[in-house]
Amino acid sequence: MSLKFLAEDDRPREKFLQKGKNALSDSELLAIIMGSGSREESVVELARKILASVNNNWHQLSLLSVKDLMKFKGIGEAKAISIITALEIGRRRAGQEIPEKPTIGNSHDAYAILKNQLSDLRTEEFWAIFLNNSNKVIHSSQLTQGGISQSIVDVRVLFKTALEHFSTGIIIAHNHPSGSLNPSKEDINITKKIKEAGNVLSIQLLDHIIITQNSYFSFSDAGLL
Repeated sequence: MSLKFLAEDDRPREKFLQKGKNALSDSELLAIIMGSGSREESVVELARKILASVNNNWHQLSLLSVKDLMKFKGIGEAKAISIITALEIGRRRAGQEIPEKPTIGNSHDAYAILKNQLSDLRTEEFWAIFLNNSNKVIHSSQLTQGGISQSIVDVRVLFKTALEHFSTGIIIAHNHPSGSLNPSKEDINITKKIKEAGNVLSIQLLDHIIITQNSYFSFSDAGLL
């Protein structure tokens, strides 16, 4: 009995998409891993039965072997391996430290993050760093790649990405393959446009950095923001 034949309220994948992972019960999470149940039971019912056999304890479930899981009707070797693999990933994740997000306190910190991506390119690229309230880096990404003389960024794409990552601050950057550190008229105009859009959305433009092979220019340091 595959997920598509279940009642709407019993479809774990649809519930995941509509309400988020935290809304799912343990049996619904396990059902997603398994994918399907048996002719007699829905995948959620089968997941409930398996969890009940270990007192609804994930640690106890992780002790079951492939053969143990295959004793449940509807669980073949492939499903058993999928369950054990998911639990093993969880075990390894629990044993790892959460990587520390870098903090940007000044223009040089931002330059240090982006210089490897931008300093040696022969065409222009436009990048952005997205930060939280503590100025810790949440995400960084290339937004556009242009020709030898310019790379135009879509402001809508920039702030769509910022909103998706719940960032409160952004630093934009692009390179000048020519080696010139002087901002062009277009650089100044796009900076102003992004700053104004950020003010509307309460997402602060913290800096715009121009990167060359050996150095950088900061709009913030130059008092141009």
